[in-house]
Amino acid sequence: MSDTRTPSDPPVLSDDELAALDAHWRAANYLAVGQIYLMANPLLTRPLVPEDIKPRLLGHWGTSPGLNLVHTHLNRVIKDRDLNALCVWGPGHGGPAVLANSWLEGSYSETYPDVGRDAEGMGLLFKQFSFPGGVPSHVAPETPGSIHEGGELGYSLAHAYGAAFDHPDLVVACVIGDGEAETGPLAASWHGNKFLDPVHDGAVLPILHLNGYKIANPTVLARIPEDELDRLLRGYGHDPLFVTGDDPATVHRALAAALDTALDRIGAYQRAAREDGATERPHWPMIVLRTPKGWTGPEEVDGVPVENTWRSHQVPLPGVRENPEHLRQLEAWLRSYRPAELFDADGRPTEPVLARVPEGAARLGSTPYANGGLLLRDLPLPDPAEHAVRVDRPGTTLHEPTKVLGGLLESVMAATADRRDFRVVGPDETASNRLDALYRATSKAWQAGTLPTDEHLAHDGRVMEVLSEHLCQGWLEGYLLTGRHGLFSSYEAFAHIVDSMVNQHIKWLRTSRRLPWRRPIASLNYLLTSHVWRQDHNGFSHQDPGFVDHILNKSPEVVRVYLPPDSNTLLSVADHVLRSRDYVNVIVAGKQPTFDWLTPREARDHCARGAGAWEWAGTEDGSREPDVVLACAGDVPTQETLAAADLIRRHLPELALRVVNVVDIARMMPDTEHPHGMPDAEYDALFTRDRPVIFAYHGYPWLIHRLAYRRHGHAHLHVRGYKEEGTTTTPFDMVVRNDLDRYRLVMDVIDRVPGLGVRAVAVRQEMADARTRHHAWIREHGTDLPEVVDWTWGG
Repeated sequence: MSDTRTPSDPPVLSDDELAALDAHWRAANYLAVGQIYLMANPLLTRPLVPEDIKPRLLGHWGTSPGLNLVHTHLNRVIKDRDLNALCVWGPGHGGPAVLANSWLEGSYSETYPDVGRDAEGMGLLFKQFSFPGGVPSHVAPETPGSIHEGGELGYSLAHAYGAAFDHPDLVVACVIGDGEAETGPLAASWHGNKFLDPVHDGAVLPILHLNGYKIANPTVLARIPEDELDRLLRGYGHDPLFVTGDDPATVHRALAAALDTALDRIGAYQRAAREDGATERPHWPMIVLRTPKGWTGPEEVDGVPVENTWRSHQVPLPGVRENPEHLRQLEAWLRSYRPAELFDADGRPTEPVLARVPEGAARLGSTPYANGGLLLRDLPLPDPAEHAVRVDRPGTTLHEPTKVLGGLLESVMAATADRRDFRVVGPDETASNRLDALYRATSKAWQAGTLPTDEHLAHDGRVMEVLSEHLCQGWLEGYLLTGRHGLFSSYEAFAHIVDSMVNQHIKWLRTSRRLPWRRPIASLNYLLTSHVWRQDHNGFSHQDPGFVDHILNKSPEVVRVYLPPDSNTLLSVADHVLRSRDYVNVIVAGKQPTFDWLTPREARDHCARGAGAWEWAGTEDGSREPDVVLACAGDVPTQETLAAADLIRRHLPELALRVVNVVDIARMMPDTEHPHGMPDAEYDALFTRDRPVIFAYHGYPWLIHRLAYRRHGHAHLHVRGYKEEGTTTTPFDMVVRNDLDRYRLVMDVIDRVPGLGVRAVAVRQEMADARTRHHAWIREHGTDLPEVVDWTWGG
């Protein structure tokens, strides 16, 4: 290892360097305060008056001085060491700090030319913050240099690791707030160091910022003894460097030394692995920065302590327009930074302020790693037909759809072996989900210990398995946002664990689409398998198809949901989503043997339509409208629908039957509500305006009603789906329990086609009797009826 320094070694800063860093820090603090309070008089060229103050004071001051300090010191090491760097700002409501620093370095004005780096631009910077028509109070897509939404806390470190994977020349600093550090996802994220390959990946430098308080309470990690905190972080596998203080000069020197020490150690670990072949897992450095909350702000307000208390969290001086004493105190606070030394008469930052700021793409606000579309390359995808299964007749052969998909993913993984920009993540389920063909092209990423009985573990693996859906989601988001591709494979029921995380990502994508400077990134692709209808062995706890409902509540321009009914349609959908940009795509597909319905060409055409009639399955002759439509979405509902159609063809041959399959569930919506929605005329032609539609749906039936409630034929729409009737049982019993089985679907047809009930009473009774036989059979034999197990399409 190379020589390293510790914070106790001689100072690394000259007096001039210290003065320059302090000037930059004071300028950033001034700009942060100005954004929270001012809408005029940005340079204080005259005394403040109430009209200079915003009518609504919004924002977060307490974390801002600490973030400004980190940004200031990252500038120094980026410039001195010629680093490729990215920073993830965990205390996301410190938006004033990150905006202030991007304005100082010039990246903000380059992104938004109307907000120039002068007095007029400073005034706009101040006024727009948390102001109608302006920018949010937290770090957001609008913030240059950001990949991390400051809305929900807990995901910064996972995003940082995702950004570092397969970017060997990148250093990702990650500021973690001590409130954020109390969340479960963040606690798990410390284990990211067991997956970081020092040869092929970049480095993550966590900076745990202990300012002591959340909104109204102390934080846990700030109040436990320092030796206990040290043991905790070392137990996670980190090598912490502590920087503590409230004297600016002392803290500047200590933080500079800690950063140099950390980066020296990172460089030494990477050289040892890349040049000397070292394989021992590094104990990567991190920094624990302990400074006062609301540092340099008002010490007291109205006789109550504010600085270094929870009262500084948001707006430490309230009611400034109405309270002359608070107005005076605000002006004194702003002038304490000595703005005349920091900005010239035209409002431009002075030379000392900018002395340690890097240039061009090296600036944190201009790094292409924070605008991943600039780095994105198309995936080398094979033709889906190369992996397709042969289908001579529909419904007579079976394949495991996700196993078939695994072959395509193996090809993608192999084709990206050198460029390393594709990963598959999942919580310990890649093989369970039948995607183990991937292991012919790569292994699972793993830096911890191994045993002779282990399989498919390697330092350079690009399959990521960890039993934390939060980490899988965070890693993949960070990976995508920095210009790469990926897929998240999960058991369907447990995708709900990341409901709020995907919500944040959808909001990010929706906002980014409205920012012309944000380049499109690869879509976030989910494969939900081991789904509700084939969790008969695991039981009720594993049976929940509601993630789709959650997704379809979100921005229509961003979300897409696909339910391919067989292997070839799954290949076609996968090819589509892996090529797409700026979407969240959800694919629901089974891993158990499923009937093959469509040839590769038919699958491609059907998926392009998103929904269509399967003429070979119906009994229409074209001379009149169908008497009834049997519709389906999902692999098991499709099988039950086709089995019901088979029964109708045999028992009710005079009935004009249409079978419709829906792959793209948003097709059920009007085109005015979703870009993939059907115009009314197309919907009416497919489903009719006034004929009964019996719809067998994969998930909760009310979703289909919600999507189609405006349609002309909604009064004739009857949906069967999962209705929370689950247990450990047989596969067919799951559909019977939820009234989704073939016999119930036939009974629904008889009940809803006008006049058919009287004519087909014997057929209905036969269907009801079959359900009764089913209940008795499974309790005696433990398996499904032979007529169900052995069924194939006979049309």
